[in-house]
Amino acid sequence: MKDVYITRISKFLPNLPVGNDQMEEKLGYVNDSPSRAKNIVLRSNQIKTRYYAIGENGEMTHSNAQLTEEAIKNLCDDEFTVNDMELLSCGTSSPDQLLPSHAAMVHGLLKNRNLEINSASGVCCSGMNALKFGYLSVKSDQVSNAVCTGSERSSSRLKSTVFEDEVSNLKKLEANPIIAFEKDFLRWMLSDGAGAVLLENEPKGAISLKIEWMEGYSYAFEMETCMYSGGEKLEDGSLKPWSDYSSEEWGKQSLFSVKQDVKLLGEHILEKAVDSLKKAYEKHGISPADVDYYLPHISSNYFKQGFYDEMKDKGVEMPYDKWFLNLEKVGNIGSASIYIMLEELVHSGTLKKGDRILLFVPESARFSYTYAYLTVH
Repeated sequence: MKDVYITRISKFLPNLPVGNDQMEEKLGYVNDSPSRAKNIVLRSNQIKTRYYAIGENGEMTHSNAQLTEEAIKNLCDDEFTVNDMELLSCGTSSPDQLLPSHAAMVHGLLKNRNLEINSASGVCCSGMNALKFGYLSVKSDQVSNAVCTGSERSSSRLKSTVFEDEVSNLKKLEANPIIAFEKDFLRWMLSDGAGAVLLENEPKGAISLKIEWMEGYSYAFEMETCMYSGGEKLEDGSLKPWSDYSSEEWGKQSLFSVKQDVKLLGEHILEKAVDSLKKAYEKHGISPADVDYYLPHISSNYFKQGFYDEMKDKGVEMPYDKWFLNLEKVGNIGSASIYIMLEELVHSGTLKKGDRILLFVPESARFSYTYAYLTVH
């Protein structure tokens, strides 16, 4: 087995940062009215700026594949080009189409060479799952390098136009034309962007990050769906898929919008997070004392104190001086968040040889959690 190192890391954030007072102008007003949930959600998540692949006139400036392509190009220079890539592994929860796969579309844009591709689906964990595929491929000596990515273009599913048919239908039924909170909630949470890493079987340059191990845990066997798109949640907790609805219903119910069962999220996301964290610690014989930088992907600062308290209560307290977050500046970019957080830390100039980094990514879709433990070389 080979050692595996992150030898390069990059990001791409589209256009200019969007402040809280600009969000509704970019995404549009549903039913020509300001959102009743917006200020409540923003006060809770404490995000100040985020990025959208939306131009000045409301046009989409980048596809998800193009965001990913830009992040990959930012990895490259004369010493490592797209033609040197041996494996491309891409994760996202917002692919541009159902088929072909996201990685295939990115590869098509790169126009580099014949190589293996892998697409990881899911929500936030898809970026880490893409990384793990690359990690295992390099570790098992299938390839000597791999480019792994996480990317999202959530804004196209948050725009007011997505909800126009639903609002029109509510008016016809003489119902209040307000979209449900579980849909409106996520309009003020999600952002666009992409991150990429190059994995190689030996360290390169001034800073390389050795991947010591990666772990993943799913609680879907005991938890019902919490975050979803492309279906509707029924009273018994099951999901009815979009393909079981008529095309007319797709618009009337905004079936392709992203929705969140907020009550289920609040009740279980932290409890399962700490349970999985303890499992990872015990399996690899480490504790918070063996971590110098803790990078947790949290969707909202609302959960920060609760997460800390839950860790403390379960005997795995992580001191705040080890936490590294950038949610306030870039927003929640789903599968790309952990890449963009790590990119900022690597380029901060604060890392030194021997530092240990723990990456933590939760996914509320059906409660999954992924971890990576890195050491600086």
